Amino acid sequence: MLENLSTEKRNNNTMKMDEMSVLEILKTMNQEDKSVPGIIEKELASIEEAVEKVIHSFKAKGRLIYIGAGTSGRLGILDAVECVPTFGVSPNQVVGIIAGGAEAIKTAIEGVEDSRQFGMDDLKAVSLTKNDTVVGIAASGRTPYVIGALQYAKQMGAGTVAVSCNTQSEISEFADTAIEIETGAEVLTGSTRLKAGTAQKLVLNMISTAAMIGVGKVYGNLMVDVQATNAKLIERSKRIIMDATQVDYDAAERFYEKADGHVKTAIVMSLLDCTKEQAIEKLEIAGGFVRKAL
Repeated sequence: MLENLSTEKRNNNTMKMDEMSVLEILKTMNQEDKSVPGIIEKELASIEEAVEKVIHSFKAKGRLIYIGAGTSGRLGILDAVECVPTFGVSPNQVVGIIAGGAEAIKTAIEGVEDSRQFGMDDLKAVSLTKNDTVVGIAASGRTPYVIGALQYAKQMGAGTVAVSCNTQSEISEFADTAIEIETGAEVLTGSTRLKAGTAQKLVLNMISTAAMIGVGKVYGNLMVDVQATNAKLIERSKRIIMDATQVDYDAAERFYEKADGHVKTAIVMSLLDCTKEQAIEKLEIAGGFVRKAL
C-alpha cells in the first residue's frame, strides 16, 4: 500500500543527492520547502472549518486534543505545550497525545501505532467528552492508531479533524473535517519529518493560534494572555502593555504590578483609567476580549 502514497515516492530532483555538495543539498531542500505554504493555501477552507470546531469546543469548556504517532504525535505535543505560556491556558485545555506515551517522545516504540484500540484507549484515558475537538495527525493518512482515536471521538460526539499529507487519506473518512496537504515526495524518500512535518507544524500553528484569537486571547497582534514564567516573559509582558497603551516603561511596570502580573487587566486599567477590580469585571462581561471591554 505504501507505493500509492505520494509521501513515499522517490523525488526526481534528489536521485543523486549523495553526489551533491553540501550547498547543493541545502539549496535543493530549501527549494522543496518553498512549495509547502502554497499547498497549504489550497486547504484554507478546511483549516477554517477545523478552527471553528475548536472555538466551539473552547466556548463549551471543551478541549483541543491532538493525537498522532511518531513525528506527527510529537508535533501535536509541541503545539499543545507552547499554548500554555503563549496564551495563558491550562495544560488541560490543549492536549497532545502520542502513541506509546511519554517514552515515545524520545524513543520509537514498535507496534503501538498499528493498533486502533490503543488510539481509542488513549482518548478514554483523558476522559474525552462531546465538547472536545480531536485532531488526528498522520502524514501517511493511514495510521491505525489515529483511525481508532477518530472512530472513538465520533462515537462520543466530539468534533473530529484529520490532518494528513496525502489525498484521499484513510483517516479523512473517519473525521468530520479533512485537511489533506499533499506535500509529495520528500528529498529523502519516505522521511516525512521533512516537508510533511513542516506542513503539519504550519497547520497546527494556524489551528491553535486562530482558535485562541477567536476566544479573546489576543488584542491586535499582541499575546495579552501571555503567562510570565521567566524573566524574559515578564519583560515581554511589560512591553506588551507599552505597545497596547502607548505608556512608557515605568508606567507599564506600575500597571503590571497593580494588576498582579495580568497583562489584560493592566491594559484595561491603563486605557480606561480604572481600578484592577473594575478592569477584571469589564473583562468578564466582555468574555475576555480586551477590545470589547474597552
